[in-house]
Amino acid sequence: MFTTLLLSALLVTAGPAKPDLKTPFEKGNGNQTATYAEAIDWYQKFDAAYDEVKMVPYGMTDAGRPLHLVIVSTDKDFDPASIHRKNKRILLIQNGIHPGEPEGIDATMMLARDYLQNKKLRKQLDNVVLIIIPVYNIGGALNRNSHTRTNQNGPESYGFRGNARNLDLNRDYIKTDSRNAQTFHDIFREWNPDVFMDNHTSNGADYQHVMTLIPTQHNKMNPTLATYTTGKMLPALYEGMKQDKYPMVPYMNTKDETPDNGIIGFMESPRYDTGYTTLYNTIGFVPETHMLKPFNQRVDATYKLMENMIETIHRDADEIGEARAKANQQTLVQQQFPLGWKLDTTQVKQIPFLGYEAKYKPSEVSGAERLYYDRKSPYSKMIDYYDEFVPTVTVQKPVAYIVPQAWHEVIDRLKQDKVELKQLTKDTTIALDSYYITDYKTVPRAYEGHYLHSDVQLRTEHMPRHFFKGDYVVYLNQPTNRFVVEVLEPQATDSYFNWNFFDSILMQKEYYSSYVFEDLAAEILKQNPALRKQLEEKKKADAGFAKDPRAQLDFVYRHSPHYEPTHMLYPVARLMQDMELPL
Repeated sequence: MFTTLLLSALLVTAGPAKPDLKTPFEKGNGNQTATYAEAIDWYQKFDAAYDEVKMVPYGMTDAGRPLHLVIVSTDKDFDPASIHRKNKRILLIQNGIHPGEPEGIDATMMLARDYLQNKKLRKQLDNVVLIIIPVYNIGGALNRNSHTRTNQNGPESYGFRGNARNLDLNRDYIKTDSRNAQTFHDIFREWNPDVFMDNHTSNGADYQHVMTLIPTQHNKMNPTLATYTTGKMLPALYEGMKQDKYPMVPYMNTKDETPDNGIIGFMESPRYDTGYTTLYNTIGFVPETHMLKPFNQRVDATYKLMENMIETIHRDADEIGEARAKANQQTLVQQQFPLGWKLDTTQVKQIPFLGYEAKYKPSEVSGAERLYYDRKSPYSKMIDYYDEFVPTVTVQKPVAYIVPQAWHEVIDRLKQDKVELKQLTKDTTIALDSYYITDYKTVPRAYEGHYLHSDVQLRTEHMPRHFFKGDYVVYLNQPTNRFVVEVLEPQATDSYFNWNFFDSILMQKEYYSSYVFEDLAAEILKQNPALRKQLEEKKKADAGFAKDPRAQLDFVYRHSPHYEPTHMLYPVARLMQDMELPL
């Protein structure tokens, strides 16, 4: 009896046993990654073990399972508005957007645990809050196999790049077709992170480096943030990784077949995560470990980079906060917005690179010469790095856009991003600038569920337009300014026009019968000598047109009142001068 009571007393004194927080990776052989179920189960235990941790199911994904957000906040404050008021920095770490590239899933679990258990590391969270998406592409993570990452050295099994709808989620940030992206927008806009990090594995050339890095391309960043990022943050990360025995190099976006002739900075448009996050002045990074390095090395390098990232954010917390505040204020009053970019090949710098000699030998499959990298011939040398881009298209910000309510898919996406919208309270006619689409190119095959447009050419006309009660007015005096311009200006690389949300305007709805219109066209030309002159001049200038009666008849039709004015008229109008509207 006494022994039983003593044991009971000891158990009460000792308290409940702490859960086992070793990760599936740590329990394995160094070549295994956590499954989706294992990762969520681990984070549930992590949440239960620490009051400083909270795991929240945010919203649904295409796989029918919720997207979780794990918050690590040492003062147990889990309210984003309150955290920002305390002038703490927020780092959003995302894993598993491509579940076949899973090292971030495993590295982040260990990192979050270690930062709470290690006093020295924990101190860095005094002014930094971690928010973690354990696995973003849940559908891809559930589609587990050992073969689809053909060029990759481990792990033993992993997820698939496409999500439950076979979408590449790192092409979906602007078009937002997936429920995953919709939920991400909810998380991102609510938490407004200062820094974003999305962990990946590379494809491409072979070289000695374990880790490569894509930072948000500096030319497209707000200048204040670009100055800090390139002048202070990136040098700290590069030096830290060098000290950790993982010398880093920019992502191997090679100029030619091999890195020897130089690499090019990656200009990510808003279809990509860091292209989207920079629209809100969040500093973004995509780490890319090298596919051919052992999985345990890739996990360790990812861990070390995140560790250096947190240390840098902790050190520069005030400077980052001040730079973002300044950038946000500048975005509010910014007048000119670049919409397209091209590489400036006249500007190049040299960077250190640890490579392997590229050689050629006969293919055992085709007999033709094939490339291979000789690991017995490593080298260290300087290579060219092209990372300066210049705008190709720039647009003047309007006072406001007016978006007809009929385009509800566009309105829904603006609301998703918390864009402030006002609505007309009555029908009204307004004279403003409107675009006509005069030309564009379209891909011949579907790309991520769309037939993507590009190289859009426009004609601007100042004209009266009739709008209806309930149509939306989007003023350009809000934090979402840059997002709004990027999606509503049709020339922007990832505009909603280019992603096919306005394609119905590209098709004529009314036509004519030639034999009937012939007489009417003749009468139109009699009454309009100027049009007759235009027709004759075009015949002289264009031999093909002169031989084509149908083209000539169509020319008259398109210059007559019978041609529908809405054909190729971009529905979103630009209000260039402030005026009183019925709102």
